[in-house]
Amino acid sequence: MGSSESKAPPVSACQPPRPVTPPPPLLEQPWRKVTEKYKDNLEFVKSYQPENEQVKYLRILLYGPVGAGKSSFINSVDSVLKGRPAGPAPTDAISGSSFTKQYKTFKFPKSPGVKYSFVFNDIMGLEQDSDSGVSVNDLKLALRGHVKDGYKFNSKNPLMEGDDGYNSLPTLEDKVHVLVGVVPANAVSRLSAEMVKKIREVREAASELGIPQMAIITKVDDACPEVKKDTCDIYKSKYLKEKVEGFHQLLGLQMNCIFLLKNYNEETESNDEMNAAIVCALKQMLHYGDDYLNDLET
Repeated sequence: MGSSESKAPPVSACQPPRPVTPPPPLLEQPWRKVTEKYKDNLEFVKSYQPENEQVKYLRILLYGPVGAGKSSFINSVDSVLKGRPAGPAPTDAISGSSFTKQYKTFKFPKSPGVKYSFVFNDIMGLEQDSDSGVSVNDLKLALRGHVKDGYKFNSKNPLMEGDDGYNSLPTLEDKVHVLVGVVPANAVSRLSAEMVKKIREVREAASELGIPQMAIITKVDDACPEVKKDTCDIYKSKYLKEKVEGFHQLLGLQMNCIFLLKNYNEETESNDEMNAAIVCALKQMLHYGDDYLNDLET
């Protein structure tokens, strides 16, 4: 017969497993400092003048998937410069197709009769299907300055030499001096193979022309709850840093050419924390564009 005494199970077997504490979602220090330099960066942006005397305005072309926030970024830059929310570029948060239909140059008023010395060109959004969205051919022509201001994009009939919207004799000022890709944070890891192919093709065309390239990752508050609570945590968010690293690996852009920011959307007052990230990206666009223009003179 067995012993009437039974051995008690080990104490550890009776205890519930200790809960695993998840790692904090934020870094102790931001991996890119933007707030401390905000005022200096803003002063640089407001006083910027191209060193190359052949151009009055440095031209920045925005491109990316439909709904990425290209037009919203233009409005956000205008908001920063005016010190209040503004909206010269029309946007649409409902339709699933590109709201931008025309190639339009956006200038920013500095004082009566005076504009800031940089401009943005918004362009129809890229779409996965070959017969919708802006064509890669039109983007390549825009890089070379062959697209006239006001040209209305036609997905099924890309612009060709001899068309009314074709600029046959572009000046240096007509050409693009900085190419900026725009992608929402939540879409970075979900870009289709076809979309990546289109972006790479545009990047290769810009590289052949020597045009500097950057990217901005938008809608960071939608992607990260910590940033939604406090915009100053944009560059402390581990999740968003992973998005930047993923975008870097996907498209080959250097990490220091990729910027995080939140566009003005629901805000009715100026926000210095949002402004700091926007101005940090804009300052780098001006630096890269100015270097490109100066290299053309040597």
